[in-house]
Amino acid sequence: MVLSARHLNKYFYDPDTFQVLRDITFDVQAGEFMAIVGKSGCGKSTLLYLLSTMDTDYEGQIEMAGTNLTGRSQDFLAHFRNEHLGFVFQFHFLLPEFSALQNVMLPGQKLGKYPAHEIEERAMEKLRLIGMADYARKPASKLSGGQQQRVAIARALINDPTIIMGDEPTGNLDRANSENVFHIFKELASKGQTIITVTHDPDFAAGTDRIIEMSDGQIISGHENQVRQAG
Repeated sequence: MVLSARHLNKYFYDPDTFQVLRDITFDVQAGEFMAIVGKSGCGKSTLLYLLSTMDTDYEGQIEMAGTNLTGRSQDFLAHFRNEHLGFVFQFHFLLPEFSALQNVMLPGQKLGKYPAHEIEERAMEKLRLIGMADYARKPASKLSGGQQQRVAIARALINDPTIIMGDEPTGNLDRANSENVFHIFKELASKGQTIITVTHDPDFAAGTDRIIEMSDGQIISGHENQVRQAG
């Protein structure tokens, strides 16, 4: 087990008190490729931000990689995120003037765990993994949307994270590029990478190992896709 969420409750207070997450409890196993789905406003992105430690204002407990993350300092959480989490968002957030390679290297440089030459070698390895090695020296601004998102995945992988978290990772892509991103995630999961994604794309969700469905801040179903497909 790489992630445990226990009795998570989350409130918004402006303009009125509103409970956005209600008693969320589940575990994630190593190598699991999981999708969180539900209608807009159901709380799925809020849940992802709690799990990512970017939002610490909640009730309950989150444990990841054997470490209790609830109540920790911002400095501790920032270092933990950089070492254990990789992020892929709907928009790639690459620095346009930097090359693909330089963008991928950034989290490795921030972590400071490896010497500069090794960070560059690791970045090239991740670009090869997602089929972008030939574009390593190209400025991010010169890449297509699909290519930029693949570079964002390589960037998420640079520190060999415990979990990759995706917030609508295919939400800004056409069907062909969405399928490319899905197949990269599927291949990574087959090699033991744990992946949690929030998605509106039913085809993307259907191909994952497990779907957690949310409604009104609660988990209303959560089961392996083999069971879903068999039924």
